Amino acid sequence: MNRHKKLFSNTVILGLGTFGSKLLVFLLMPLYTSLLSTSEYSTAELITSTANLLIPLACVGISNGIFRFAAERESDQKAVFSASVALLTLGLGGFCLLSPLLSLITYFSGYTWLIVAYVFFADVQAVCAQYVRAIDRTRLFALQGVLNTLLTILCNILFLVVWDMGVTGYVLSVIVGNILTTVYLIFAAKLWRVFSISSINRRMMKDLLYFSLPLIPTTVCWLITDLSDRYMVTYFWGSDVNGVYSAAYKIPTVVNLISGIFMQAWQFSAVAESSDEDTCKTFYSEVFRGFLSVIFIGAAGLILFSRFLADLLLSRAYFEAWRYMPTLLCAAALESIVSFLATVYMVRKKSMHSFLSAMVGTLLNVVLNLLLIPTHGALGAAIATMLAYGAVLIVRMIDAPRIIRFKLCLPRLCVNVVLLLCAAAIMTFDPMGRFWWTLAITVAMIAINAPTLLGSLKRMLMRRRKQ
Repeated sequence: MNRHKKLFSNTVILGLGTFGSKLLVFLLMPLYTSLLSTSEYSTAELITSTANLLIPLACVGISNGIFRFAAERESDQKAVFSASVALLTLGLGGFCLLSPLLSLITYFSGYTWLIVAYVFFADVQAVCAQYVRAIDRTRLFALQGVLNTLLTILCNILFLVVWDMGVTGYVLSVIVGNILTTVYLIFAAKLWRVFSISSINRRMMKDLLYFSLPLIPTTVCWLITDLSDRYMVTYFWGSDVNGVYSAAYKIPTVVNLISGIFMQAWQFSAVAESSDEDTCKTFYSEVFRGFLSVIFIGAAGLILFSRFLADLLLSRAYFEAWRYMPTLLCAAALESIVSFLATVYMVRKKSMHSFLSAMVGTLLNVVLNLLLIPTHGALGAAIATMLAYGAVLIVRMIDAPRIIRFKLCLPRLCVNVVLLLCAAAIMTFDPMGRFWWTLAITVAMIAINAPTLLGSLKRMLMRRRKQ
């Protein structure tokens, strides 16, 4: 199977497996926002966001490292998996010993055990899932994602609707979903066969840590970028406003979802084709052109219909969230491009570059949050997030092509960013009177990007016919 066909096949499989399950989550948003008050929803989101901040620390970044090392064609997969499990055990053991410190944060009073359980089982599930993805069990990886989502939704209905457990039920449903999915992965992939104490060696553990440790602060930086605004909105404006702002994040995650599906397939292909420099450069250039087209068309369309989507998916108490969606959609589009450029660092094992560029965005985000949130509220937080991702994009656009010399399509990228910002500004400040202007911008972006996307698909099909 050629590299384009493999990338397309994996993307389709992951898309079918992921998009359907995530669509269920969006369709259930009215249920969640009707059963939880804005204050309760804010608390639940802060708990899960804090847990996500601790996840990479507790597993010492191994969930990233295991994929990169196990995906190599010549890797000793048993040695990689065994060393990863050993490091995970040490990391989670240390986390559990230090977990009583969480009780010092009064905001999480009564919820500390939820955070610990969330982190513990999320890390175990992630390591198992990433290993399955690395060994090209794409269908199984997609299936476990669907299973995880379905189990989480079923538990949400049980814990929230039937037993009315509120915040605890919302978080506990994710924990139970991770536990059951991990059990399924262990048996479906027979993971006990690729683990043995005798296969654990210090050299592999050292290599894994050398690659993975810089990714811990990188992940933490991104989580701080996403989390700091919610803490500051809560501090300056209260839990109710933060609950609405947290709900506003749900629509922009569609862009992250599309990007994430593709990234899972792309990372495998990028690692597999990394040995030949010319092939790698050409492959990156072709894929990047098509990727930009999908992201910008998708973001523009969601901005156009952001108010309608808020009315459809959110209860009346959360309807104000639509005002923040266009700006957050711009941020999501920039974040997706930033994530694509991060694969350069993953392929060449330049994880320190990933960390340093992410730190630029995090520092800028915190400063802008302090400046904008007190005066502009949640909209200021959204603007700060967007500008932070924009800064990281600029840094990586300068740095990444020095490592793999692929074409950035800079003129088209700049035009798309400007048009997307204009659409977001118009929709935010005059959605009804300027709807047709936003529609015109969206049509223009489709006209700019569709030929490139169709051209990429045509070239891929032509290569397939020649084989």
